[in-house]
Amino acid sequence: MSDSTSPNGAEQADTSMWKEIVARYQKPSISRATWQMVNTITPFLALWVLMYLTRDISWWLTVPLAMLAGAFMVRMFIIFHDCGHGSFFKSQKTNHIVGTITGVLTYTPYYHWRWEHAIHHSSSGDLDRRGIGDVWTLTVQEYLESSRWRRFSYRLARNPVILFVIAPMILFLGINRIPKHKAPARERYSVHLTTLAIGVISMGLIVAFGLKAFLVIQLTILMVAGSAGVWLFYVQHQYEGVYWERSEKWDYVSAALHGSSFYKLPKILQWFSGNIGFHHIHHLSARIPNYNLERCHKAEPLFQTVKPITLVSSLKSFTFRLWDEQHRRLVGYGHLRTLRRQQQ
Repeated sequence: MSDSTSPNGAEQADTSMWKEIVARYQKPSISRATWQMVNTITPFLALWVLMYLTRDISWWLTVPLAMLAGAFMVRMFIIFHDCGHGSFFKSQKTNHIVGTITGVLTYTPYYHWRWEHAIHHSSSGDLDRRGIGDVWTLTVQEYLESSRWRRFSYRLARNPVILFVIAPMILFLGINRIPKHKAPARERYSVHLTTLAIGVISMGLIVAFGLKAFLVIQLTILMVAGSAGVWLFYVQHQYEGVYWERSEKWDYVSAALHGSSFYKLPKILQWFSGNIGFHHIHHLSARIPNYNLERCHKAEPLFQTVKPITLVSSLKSFTFRLWDEQHRRLVGYGHLRTLRRQQQ
């Protein structure tokens, strides 16, 4: 995957072959799903109890507990995410119930997010279908042809502090509270019902904890979960060697295996992120539950051709800003200066 312009064995794989492979891992397991809920939601709720007990003792105890709760929220979001794909449980009714509950706990409206995220999966890596469920990305040419105001807005949106600190809070507290006007009725209603449920739970917690304590705890949880979640999503589609194509050349298998990263994380981070680092397989088949992704990756030679991104190498993604269509790679703003020198 070091050269996105060079097809490898995975890209040339027969469609029927990869479909047969992923089908072996698409079967949900009620025991695995139940155990994942127990070891995720139970600790999350237990941490709230501990924070209640420590809030009047020392914030040096309470805030670290809130940060840990944020890590569990990331894992809980993966359960929510799998329910949205209909992969966590065999029963779609159960997926919808669990997805709705975990959606409230993660401040995300289940049906609306499910609708929007399906669009992301169908268009990821397609330059002509950007704009829904992805990180705002301009090509070099688009940036050069943009107005001064649009360039400023783009630079602001891609600033790491905005993208990974401020934007997640805006997403949780603002964007997730407003339905898209193109969304179907059920999806729009899910936004308002989720907001209502969050409001009711928040009022109960304010009565129990007090307003100041609740705000400090809840905002800390959302900050940790949001920043980690946005970073994971960002590095899954913004990395060296990533795949982008215009619609006429776009290919589903190539977009999955080379437009979505294999983020090889340390085991503890892999656990908290619910195996979402195997994102190349997830995009190949969203019907594989997260607890089967690693087994699928290790069992099939087809997926061994995908070069992993490590925690250290992923830091390079901070420098990527624009897509250079001519050279088929992500570049930083420094690339613009190089272009200007070449044109002089």
